[in-house]
Amino acid sequence: MTPNEVSIVQNSFAKVAPISDLAADIFYDRLFELSPEVRSLFPNEMAQQKKKLMQMLTTAVNGLHTPDAIGAAVHDLGRRHASYNVKEEHYDLVGSALLYTLGKGLGDDFSAEVEGAWTEAYVMLATIMKEGQRAAG
Repeated sequence: MTPNEVSIVQNSFAKVAPISDLAADIFYDRLFELSPEVRSLFPNEMAQQKKKLMQMLTTAVNGLHTPDAIGAAVHDLGRRHASYNVKEEHYDLVGSALLYTLGKGLGDDFSAEVEGAWTEAYVMLATIMKEGQRAAG
């Protein structure tokens, strides 16, 4: 990612962070709308899961300027996802739900440039997670 893309992602996330509870609701509603069968991969009570999502996004976004520093944690997250029966095709669904959520949360501030920067960030992070998942077997 370029420094400009990192800045765009971090600045746009700063606008979404204050509505993190709503953003998490939008994200999971969209994910389950896109793929109802993935609902079974999650606990019935989603409050903790939603908090974990936003914490993970915060950590990842804050660490984008030093990807080597967050790489191990993201790789480990992918390794853990292997035990949750996550499949590689689920990553595309998650990316789509994330971009949808950002679009809803940012409104008019969700420009093509913002979408492009977030796409780069997500592809980078998802690639590392997939490597971790494959390493888990």
